[in-house]
This record gives sequence, C-alpha cells and structure tokens, in this order.
Amino acid sequence: MDYYAALFLCLCLVTAQSGTAEASQESLRWMEKMEMPHKGRISISFAEFIRGLENRLLNASFQGSNLTLQTSTIQTLVFKLGCDFAGLSLNSVALKPVPQAPVRHAMQFPAELTRETCRTRPRDLRLICIYFFTARYFQVRAMNDNNASLLNNYVLGAQLGRGHVNNLTEMINISFWHNQSLEGYSVTCVFWKEEASKHRWGVWSPEGCRTEHPSPSQVLCRCNHLSYFAVLMQISPAPMPAELLVPLTYISIVGCSVSIMASLLTILLHFHARKQSDSTTHIHMNLHTSVLLLNVTFLLSPVLAMPSVPESACMALAAILHYALLSCLTWMAIEGFNLYLLLGRVYNIYIRRYMLKLGAVGWGVPAFLMLLLLAIKSSAYGRHAIPIFDSQGNGTGLQNVSICWVRSPEAHSILVMGYGGLTSLFNLVVLAWVLRTLHRLKSRRGQEKALSTRACRDTVTVLGLTVLLGTTWALAFFSFGVFLLPQLFLFTIFNSFYGFFLFLWFCSQRCHSEAEVETKMEACSSSQTML
Repeated sequence: MDYYAALFLCLCLVTAQSGTAEASQESLRWMEKMEMPHKGRISISFAEFIRGLENRLLNASFQGSNLTLQTSTIQTLVFKLGCDFAGLSLNSVALKPVPQAPVRHAMQFPAELTRETCRTRPRDLRLICIYFFTARYFQVRAMNDNNASLLNNYVLGAQLGRGHVNNLTEMINISFWHNQSLEGYSVTCVFWKEEASKHRWGVWSPEGCRTEHPSPSQVLCRCNHLSYFAVLMQISPAPMPAELLVPLTYISIVGCSVSIMASLLTILLHFHARKQSDSTTHIHMNLHTSVLLLNVTFLLSPVLAMPSVPESACMALAAILHYALLSCLTWMAIEGFNLYLLLGRVYNIYIRRYMLKLGAVGWGVPAFLMLLLLAIKSSAYGRHAIPIFDSQGNGTGLQNVSICWVRSPEAHSILVMGYGGLTSLFNLVVLAWVLRTLHRLKSRRGQEKALSTRACRDTVTVLGLTVLLGTTWALAFFSFGVFLLPQLFLFTIFNSFYGFFLFLWFCSQRCHSEAEVETKMEACSSSQTML
C-alpha cells in the first residue's frame, strides 16, 4: 500500500512539474512567434502581441519566487510579490546574457510599488518585467521628431498584475548605459503612451519622467509610474556650453527685472498723463503690458519647472508664457502697421473704433492660437529640457535644464519660430519703407523746408522704435555655427532689456512732446507781446 501511495505522489509531482513547464513553454513559444518575420499584412498587431505576452506571463505557473525566459531579442522576468515588499533592484549584469543586448541596463522598484494595491486588494501580486532589445514593436515615428532614435533600441517595461501603477512619490529608477559617451546628443526619458494616436497603438511621451545623467555614458530615468520606458536620442550639434549658463542666466534675471520695473513705471506715467494720450500711445501701453507679462512669466518658468512642482502648474505657466510671447510679437507688428498708416496718410489717420479692433487682434489672436493648441494637443505645454554640455571634464556630460515652455517641436516651429519670423519680417519691411519715405522727404529740403526739418527730427525716433519692435527677435534665427556664441549674448541682452529700452524711448518721446509744447507757447507769447 505504501508503494502505491509513493507512486501516486511521484506521479502528482511529475504532472505538476510538467504543467509548470508547459505554462512556461507557452510564454516562450509566444515570444518566439513575436520574433518571426511577418511578410505583408499580419493578422496580429504589435499591441495584441504584447498584450498576449503579458497575459501569458501573468497566468504562468512556476516553482519558486521568480521565472526568467528569453529569446534573442526579448527577455521576460516574473516575480511573486507580497504586501511585505521592500523593494527590488534588477541589473543586467546579474541576469543571463542576451545576445542582442551587450550594453548594461537596470531597474529599481521602490517599496511603495505594492502599497496602494495591497490597501485595496490585499493578495499575492505578480510583477512582470519585459525587456525588448529591438524597437520594431514601438515605432519611433510616433514621436514628434522623425530624426530621433531609441538609445541602444532598448525598451524596458514593467507591470504589476493587471492594474495600473502611477503617481508614485518614490520614483522608479531605470538606467540605460551606452558603450560610448552621449556628449553631443540630446536624450530624453520617455514612456509608451497607449491610445494617444489614431494611427498607431501608442506614442512616446516624457510625462511623469525626469532625465538625469550620472555619467557621460549613462542615462537615469526617474519615473512615477509603470509602463514601457526608453531613451529618446537626438543629435544635438550645438548644445549650450555649461560655462555660459551662469552669465546668460544672470543677464536674463537682471534684464527681465529691470524691464519689469521699467514697464510698470511707463504704465503708471501713462495713467498719470492720460489726457495727453492718443491711439499711438495706447498701442505703446498695450505693448508694455504684453512685455510686462512676458518678463514675469519668463522669470517664473524655471521655478515652476522644478520636479517638486505639480505638472499641471508648469503646463498652465507654459501656456501663459506662450500667450505672452505671441501677444508681444503681435503688438510689435501692430506698431509697425501703425507707423505705416501714420506716414502713409501724412499724420492724418482716422479709423472707426481703431483701438478696439487693434485690441481684438493684439490680445485675441494669441489667445485663439494658444487655446487651439491646447485643444489639439494639451501635452504640448509642460517641462521643456534644454541640453547643456559640460566641457569641464567633471563627469556629468550632457545635462538638461528645464523650463515651463512649449515642448512639442511642431508647435514650437509653427507657433513660435514661424510666428516670430513673420512679425520680424513684417517690421523689417516697414522699416525699409519708412527709411525710404523719410529719405525722400529729406531730399526735398529746398522746396519743403519745414516738412523736411520735421522729418529729420523724427528720423531717430521712428528708426529707434522700429528697430526695437521686432528686429532684435530676428537674432533667434542665427543660433548655429560661428553665430551661436554672439547670438546667445546679443539675443539675451537686447530682449531681456527690451522693456527698459521701450521705457527710454517713451521718456524721450515725452520730453520731445513737452519741448514742442513749450516752443509753441513761447511763440504765442512772443506774438502777443509784439501785438
């Protein structure tokens, strides 16, 4: 009897081991099927392949606390976790080598990973890690820049059970190494955001991830959720040198602060002398208001881009900053348009509800463009990383400085560079026409001496105003090659002190107007004395 009992027990153990092996083999066969080349139209999409692999790993039976399966381009790890989970660190050095993955990678999970799940559904949990060493399942073209690629073609994913893990306070650390230095490249940590595109099963997004560079050949991604992670790598031929960051930041802070005070003082002086104002002065004050808003939001941008600040606050500030820039550029173009009308109609201009129409254009058009961008792509605003190259040899390599700004390359090209280029070009054309008109007036000095004298006297004023209204912003298009270094300083100086320059122009115009009034009053007094 004992013989039959022992035989039955052995048979049960063999059957259990066979079932466990069969469950593991099913996942392995699915991985091999994913690697098979598919010619023409395939019946299973990439999303279905990956979902199928996840389900098989979650349902797989195995002895012990973990299971490892791998093929030539895919490696999977399954862990049984409990609510006493204290954290987990995985490093490719300690794992079985994969032929297509010669470069190191690592993942580190905090103890907080299972806390929320155990609070709501206390049970045994299963953590699956799927490492892809090919980008075929995650199309890089889904990103905003077609010239981008994935670092090492690595995609490292993790999932806890069948739920979603996000908004962690303790970050998940994902490390990517490269066999060469990443200096000269712009790298960004991204995750695969599913159902974010109508044409593909997902797109790459940097939301919820922070990029760090512990060494020139390592990228550390610190993310607050579980997903599939990768490093987006783009060639950055001319990143800003780190040694220039301090002086440029100092110039920007000082210039914007001075411009804020100057714009506030100009607006106060305008309200103090409101009885002397006309439509041209109202246009100047609207420009000062937009410059004031631009400088304030620009100074707040790096502060709200800090990791401790909520993403929503940074997105809101980025949208306001973009709106302020568009408003400033629009009022520059309105200044040029007003100059054209003043000279083209020989200082005799009347348009019904002129300021109301200009206000609708100056403030309404930027608001429409900003809201349109938010409606089309709300993720276009947020933390924008500026690559900084450290050439001091301290081992930090390429670093990123974050600000709240437009982070969509397409939106930046159209609604920042394109819009700014159009307004600058318009003002340059107006400048050329104004100079030509004033030169023609000056050449008729003998016939119209009084008009020519007035034209000469106004030349400096008109030229200075037109130069300030847009031409310095055209320096943004010279940020390449040998022009990069002087362009950085000239653009920063001229445009951070822009409000102060407008204040000087306002003071000169006011002094000039008061001098004309005094001259006329003296002439009237002299004529009355003679009578």
